[in-house]
Amino acid sequence: MFFKKKKSSKEKAETMKLFKNHVSSGKVDFYKKYNMDFVMGHREGPWLYDLDGRKRLFNLHSNGGVFNLGHRNKEVIDVLKKSLQKYDIGNHHLISKIRAELASKMAELMPGDLDYTIFGVSGGEAIDLALKVARAYTKRKKIISIYGGYHGHTGLSMQTGDAKYREPFLFDSPDFIQVKYNDLIAMKGALNEDVACVILETIPATLGMPLPKDDYLKKVKEACEDNGSLLILDEVQAGLGRTGKLWAFEHFDVIPDMVVLAKGLSGGIYPMSATVISKKLESVFHEDPFIHISTSGGSELGAAVTQKVLEITSEPAFLRKVNEMSDLFQKELAKLLQKHNNFFKGIRRKGLMIGLELKDELAGPVLTKTAYDNDLLIIYANNDKSIVQFLPPLIMEEKDMKFVIKKLDKSLKQARLLYSLAKLKEFF
Repeated sequence: MFFKKKKSSKEKAETMKLFKNHVSSGKVDFYKKYNMDFVMGHREGPWLYDLDGRKRLFNLHSNGGVFNLGHRNKEVIDVLKKSLQKYDIGNHHLISKIRAELASKMAELMPGDLDYTIFGVSGGEAIDLALKVARAYTKRKKIISIYGGYHGHTGLSMQTGDAKYREPFLFDSPDFIQVKYNDLIAMKGALNEDVACVILETIPATLGMPLPKDDYLKKVKEACEDNGSLLILDEVQAGLGRTGKLWAFEHFDVIPDMVVLAKGLSGGIYPMSATVISKKLESVFHEDPFIHISTSGGSELGAAVTQKVLEITSEPAFLRKVNEMSDLFQKELAKLLQKHNNFFKGIRRKGLMIGLELKDELAGPVLTKTAYDNDLLIIYANNDKSIVQFLPPLIMEEKDMKFVIKKLDKSLKQARLLYSLAKLKEFF
């Protein structure tokens, strides 16, 4: 028992029924098939509890960085409560003091002349805007992205992703080009006078967190400059301290023309996204400053929340702790790597942005399931299922790490057995 009062299984069953009938029948069927019928109830810090109180999960996915500061972070909630005494969403047509202060803080924390921020609600919206700005500024249409990258499910952002996200919705355009990640020759070959921009995740999460090769990002930026194209770095998952620096691109000696942020900006409490652009690009809005609008983007309540998020995550002590926890995880994961080396094959790591390399694309889903059975929420990378995404909350303590490693050890042992049974069944 994890807290005193349990809710009834009847209430959970009714919730599942309502969700199946009115939200997504496919999701309910999927989770029931794999005996993972978890319904979110109470949540606190790194923990999620099932609605009936009979199971809990240590959140090692953090919803891609939404819960960098854990669930229901008290400091963030207190700011929102206080803001509710003064603010509401606000009006996007009008000048806002708190939005101006937040954008000024963002400019202070960004390098170079990344001085302007346009706020939105979701990562997809922020990506769409970045691509619009690139086209408007360069007067070019073509966009280069990478195979296996992911930038959202909205209109333009979906075009930059892999075919499996586009084709069901009949999205296809010759203006969107994909090349392999870490392949500078392919990137340079795709750049021409029609290319408005290159968009990359600094560390591509849905591809399984492959790290950029030495000077890759820097040389991509140089190639873009030579071609008159812009470089957009998507830090929706990699930003806000996840890698041990406030911005992941700080590790790689590059300053992009635009940075896209979302997820963690919300503090897990109020959805916010940001498209941060260099000073020259703001000229796109000079003739008509209302050419792009977002009714709820830059909500004044959200701006207060994001101010607190930036305050917390930019603190040197906070970033130092991320790096300390990263080093501890590396040490313990290396032991598991040696122990389970016929199944667990490698570690990709930059700060607490970690990918666990497994033997093949069956192994990722198998470990996701056995980890769930052992009270850990981890999810395989959808564009490379041989990698399990490992994104601990940035506020976790050493005692939490010890618990996670113990449970992961057990999960890996069970996954090896389940994997062998699945392969045996496949053989026969």
